[in-house]
Amino acid sequence: MSFLTEFRDFAMRGNVVDMAVGIIIGGAFGKIVSSFVADVMMPPLGLLIGGVDFTDLSITLMAATPDATAVVIGYGKFLQTVVDFVIIAFAIFLVIKAMNTLKRKQEEAPAAPAEPPKQEVLLTEIRDLLKRT
Repeated sequence: MSFLTEFRDFAMRGNVVDMAVGIIIGGAFGKIVSSFVADVMMPPLGLLIGGVDFTDLSITLMAATPDATAVVIGYGKFLQTVVDFVIIAFAIFLVIKAMNTLKRKQEEAPAAPAEPPKQEVLLTEIRDLLKRT
């Protein structure tokens, strides 16, 4: 088996394709959540805490000089990232919780009674025939 054939077989397995689709959808979902946090959640939150935009929060350790740029700790961007993470984690939690609830409902549904074995069906037919005679 050649290297390319082996790689093609690996890449086309269901698990790899499912994982790739998940990563692509996850990236798109991340962009949606980031936009939701930055454009919908943060403006009212910033208004509540006095009109502060988290991304602009920083501590200047050393002011800019003609020879060097300023040394700044941009903790606001970190706070924004933490808020993004919490919202994404909560959204994923809700999706998984909904999936588990649906799965539980499917498991609780009564299963159809199993068909009796062939022998039992034949014996039942013989019994019924004997009763008729």
